[in-house]
Amino acid sequence: MKKTVSLVLGSGGARGYAHIGVIEALEAHGYEIVSISGSSMGALVGGLYASGKLTLFKEWILSLDVYELIKLIDFSFAKNGMIKGDKVFDNIEKMVGKVNIQDLPIAFTAVATNLHTQKPVWFQKGDLLEAIRASVSIPTILTPKKIGTQYLVDGGILTPLPTQPLLANHSDYTIAVNIHADEKPSIMITSKKDEDLSIQDKIASYLKETFFESNEHEFSSFKIISKSIETMQNLLIRYELAAHEPDLIIEIPKNICDFYDFHKAKELIAYGKKEAEENLKRLS
Repeated sequence: MKKTVSLVLGSGGARGYAHIGVIEALEAHGYEIVSISGSSMGALVGGLYASGKLTLFKEWILSLDVYELIKLIDFSFAKNGMIKGDKVFDNIEKMVGKVNIQDLPIAFTAVATNLHTQKPVWFQKGDLLEAIRASVSIPTILTPKKIGTQYLVDGGILTPLPTQPLLANHSDYTIAVNIHADEKPSIMITSKKDEDLSIQDKIASYLKETFFESNEHEFSSFKIISKSIETMQNLLIRYELAAHEPDLIIEIPKNICDFYDFHKAKELIAYGKKEAEENLKRLS
């Protein structure tokens, strides 16, 4: 009989692609994932897996070159976020369709943050893609998601590693994937796409420098905000793990890539799979 797993998938931008590799390793080693809780990219990957569409999503992201990634950026003229995110979610909706969380074959919780109440929101029923869109609404980057009277932003603001929604679930193991783990020296991965000196990369470099980076001696406004949020999230993760320690923590170092390195999907998936396989030996 397969060992069952409750899986906690944390927030962390492009590093969230490592979650795909972790899931692949769990399946390859014969574990059955029976419940998932996720924040931000963890909610996206977890929700797609629970709906049976993660393989389609993986194939899609691996097919995108830098130019195609740039074309998915739909800039917003609103004051509450730089990107609308409609183009990305239109593509995801084509894969998933209209699905309610309560109808998924795997128990799933997407976690967002309510700006008015300043409390986490657990989505365990209702429209799957609406819940995921709310959970990934990174402040200043993606516009908030309005559902009813609620203005919702990234679940990682208050719950970067949401173990609590799975406490009532019955499984052999609870496994958490922390993609805010301590830095490791010389860990930054590179992509073959980094080596392509085409016009696409020049455009990507321009956007990167314009919106995300300044010179080496000072932070851009975005980087100040993202570093501040990351500092807060690191502290929240420590409290979360101290209060609700899972059976296994798979740690992805936060310096493995930059927050916006979504063109490194192949390398990040492979890294997540390798780390999972190494750590699963501790359950044997």
